[in-house]
Amino acid sequence: RRWAARAAALAMTAPALLLQGCGGGGRSVDIQPLPNKTTETTTTTSQTSYASQRVGSFLALGDWGWDKDIHGEIDSVACQQAIADAMADSARALGDVKFVINVGDSFYPGGVANKSDPAWDVKWRNIYAEELRAVPWYSVYGNHDIHVDPCACADDVAECAQVNANTSDLSYFYMPNTSYFVEHEDIGLEVVALDMNYYTWVNYTCPWTPCEEKCRTNLKARMDAAFELFYQRTAASQASSLVVFSHYPTDYFWGFPKFLDALRNESRTHIEYFGGHRHNVDQNSTTSTAPQSNWVVGGGGGWGCEGYAEEQGFVVGEILANGTVATYPVLVDFSICCTPHEKEPSKTPPAKEDAHHR
Repeated sequence: RRWAARAAALAMTAPALLLQGCGGGGRSVDIQPLPNKTTETTTTTSQTSYASQRVGSFLALGDWGWDKDIHGEIDSVACQQAIADAMADSARALGDVKFVINVGDSFYPGGVANKSDPAWDVKWRNIYAEELRAVPWYSVYGNHDIHVDPCACADDVAECAQVNANTSDLSYFYMPNTSYFVEHEDIGLEVVALDMNYYTWVNYTCPWTPCEEKCRTNLKARMDAAFELFYQRTAASQASSLVVFSHYPTDYFWGFPKFLDALRNESRTHIEYFGGHRHNVDQNSTTSTAPQSNWVVGGGGGWGCEGYAEEQGFVVGEILANGTVATYPVLVDFSICCTPHEKEPSKTPPAKEDAHHR
């Protein structure tokens, strides 16, 4: 495996003005059914493998760190475990997984306090197979990850419990900064990870920390720096494909049309964006980035299920020799996670979301 990791140096200077976060969440859009479902067994996939054209693969998931004391309608670890087992099965079948994209909310309900926190074992290492953790987990903070993490109050990101810049240390996530990029030159792909927790969800995040005002200052500086990094990398990257992710799906960026337009950039061979926060796996509840592509992958089994759909699982990305990325969902039996809907699922997700539910 040949890959080069470069952590972007992000400015942490606190700005004088703090802007209000968008507590209302994303806009409502029409939901269409997922196409091409085939295998009705323990898991459901919607594509076949591109093995003959593939130079590597990855898995993407979010919102998975189930807690036995505080959780939503997912009332046991069985859902998260079923998804973890399906991920291991997919990794074995693919045989060339290079990394895992983790969009955050990794440790419900409030994150980890340090690198010795037992949640690292209980909610990650004891759930996901060793072979899944033998590749880097490129990760970002979700809103729930921040509550008890020193990162909320820290001037130095080295104090953050999830930050780990050691590419050889796979006992933790790979997160050299709150936003960063990783170049995989051998497969023509670059990963760009973005901390987007300020304008999206700050009003429902920082009040849960011990330093509300400092948290607001930090999250704003980090999100501003994330945008700057994103625009730098879309301009400078020589990779054919960009895999970009944050904790939030594209519909949460309705106030940032420049960002959405950059995700749609036709001059790049392929841009694939992943977000979480909403607890489903689909491409139909998000704002379109066509001709490029994006997913919400928040159906990781950590909290609850959405009223508009029944997709819990993760996404496979197959990196192709022509510079594109083929993606498809792998879904577990919904009844393992939540009670199946008694009537036709709603065609529209809620416009406003309960802060505790997210």
